[in-house]
Amino acid sequence: MTVHFIGAGPGAAYLITVRGRDVLAASPVCLYAGSLVPDELLAHCPAGAKLVNTANMTLDGIVAELVAAHRDGLDVARLHSGDPSVFSAVAEQMRRLDAAGVPYDVVPGVPAFSAAAAALNRELTVPGVGQTVVLTRTSARATPMPEGEDLAALGSSGATMVLHLAVNRIEQVVDELLPNYGPDCPVAVVAAASRDDEVVLRGTLADIAGRVRDAGIVRTAVIVVGEVLTAAEFPDSHLYSADRCRA
Repeated sequence: MTVHFIGAGPGAAYLITVRGRDVLAASPVCLYAGSLVPDELLAHCPAGAKLVNTANMTLDGIVAELVAAHRDGLDVARLHSGDPSVFSAVAEQMRRLDAAGVPYDVVPGVPAFSAAAAALNRELTVPGVGQTVVLTRTSARATPMPEGEDLAALGSSGATMVLHLAVNRIEQVVDELLPNYGPDCPVAVVAAASRDDEVVLRGTLADIAGRVRDAGIVRTAVIVVGEVLTAAEFPDSHLYSADRCRA
């Protein structure tokens, strides 16, 4: 028996990986975050599978379901939105499964920031403009951020910044980023990336807060900040250069 932590992708059901879909189809138990994982994915579960919506469950309750499945010898598909490697809350589940002697593995998925970049038709690492991406969040209504990981410190390099779980505090985000990035720095907000109700907003640090409020966006959004969003004049990558091809 194995608990499979599966990245369900950013929202659209078709963005689950082939492996994720196949593991889901072979697991007689499925735990899923009902508020984030599309119902269409559950159609891949085998007939008669036990389906558990974890949206309103505590960590203790979730782990109890996983341990019970282990006791019964049943594989579990544990569906998480996006990719399990970032902002997925799988670490504390893994820690408890380790203590209980329950085996698990991870099936990666498409993260929300990748879906946001796709919606924007932008590469987040543009030659000569930005080669570093900072993935972070804010701490309101969530676990406090570690010391030194505030937006002012993280933004000191001017690297492209991607913020999750922060759109409901857009004014504070802007205030903390302005000293490092300036009011003319391009910003994009992508809400419900890849879903039918996807919303894309583009602006600058000077006006993005107003655009977000006017659009009524308060959750399920990614904020992207950096010059890569509008870069047009930049050197070609070495990857396909004549010098490299002759080498």
